[in-house]
Amino acid sequence: MLDRLRLRNFRCFGLLECSLEGEVTLFAGNNAHGKTTILESICMLLRLQSPRASTLSEAVRLGEGGFVIEGDFSGRHLMYSLSGQRRQMKVDGDACKTRSEYLAQTGLVVWMGNDDLALVRGGGDIRRRYMDFAASQIYPGYRDSLRAYNRALRARNFLLKRDNKPRWEQIGAYTKLLVEHGTVICESRANLVAALCPSACHAQSEISGRDEPLGLDYVSSGGEDLAAAYEQSADQDGRRRQTNVGPHRDDLTLEIKGLPAGQFASEGQQRTIALSLKLAQAEVLRVAKDADPILLIDDVFGELDQARRNALLSYLPESSQKLITTTHLDWADGDYLNSAQRYEVDGSGLC
Repeated sequence: MLDRLRLRNFRCFGLLECSLEGEVTLFAGNNAHGKTTILESICMLLRLQSPRASTLSEAVRLGEGGFVIEGDFSGRHLMYSLSGQRRQMKVDGDACKTRSEYLAQTGLVVWMGNDDLALVRGGGDIRRRYMDFAASQIYPGYRDSLRAYNRALRARNFLLKRDNKPRWEQIGAYTKLLVEHGTVICESRANLVAALCPSACHAQSEISGRDEPLGLDYVSSGGEDLAAAYEQSADQDGRRRQTNVGPHRDDLTLEIKGLPAGQFASEGQQRTIALSLKLAQAEVLRVAKDADPILLIDDVFGELDQARRNALLSYLPESSQKLITTTHLDWADGDYLNSAQRYEVDGSGLC
């Protein structure tokens, strides 16, 4: 459990400190007042990843040279900071040399946000990020393989574009790296989706309250043999000057009642599917790591009808710490409010 959070020069906050007691903490306030920023900082502290920023510098308060995020997690003091271009990670005051060393001592996270609707409606890149975020918390070496694959992919694409006629003897060295690391990625994703299926289907049924069978399928663009796939696509790669198969082109297909969810599901169904994927992620993480993930729930309840809100509240795992942002508390009943810790967020701090 994350017991305390402290931010310095992180986005809109010059300084913010708060205790996080109990299973549920609510952050209420108007839009653009910093509620999501608080959850983002927790995600970065525990997983070194932001669900919003593409670069760390985006999270630095305007006019400042860096940020500091600190927190007390399960008896350990964590610190993640950026100063100029220098990033630092510490556990109980001791600097960690690698991301893996740091992440081995932090917690599991599931991010649930209003924009998760893009998991159903959006492109394959969004669903790949969903799989990657979950897989990196479960499978040792997945994050390293993904980073190595992306580096090799950039280099291979550069060589394909550089010369009028591809120099396959140079390109081949990077193709071998794509096969090596891509195989790890594909196998991990396939195992992840297989584990997600039963939990996601159950969550879909419980939250919708209807017989709406949900189908999940991992589709590998390179098939079962990546080496053969790259060889077969070589001519096309040379013509298009880019790598056309591999994990960077894979997808997670979603169906409702046997039909593509992005095309045929209603908005309510799509929101339920997105929630079901995140709830399934939480369950798979719990089983795989024998630890409860922290649920970061960003402004979800206001977009659901009453029946789905009540069903979701009942379905959220009791043993997980839940940090929830909302613009209003009309959706929460008295018992839920009385048992939760509450903060009002006003753009500069908490009250």
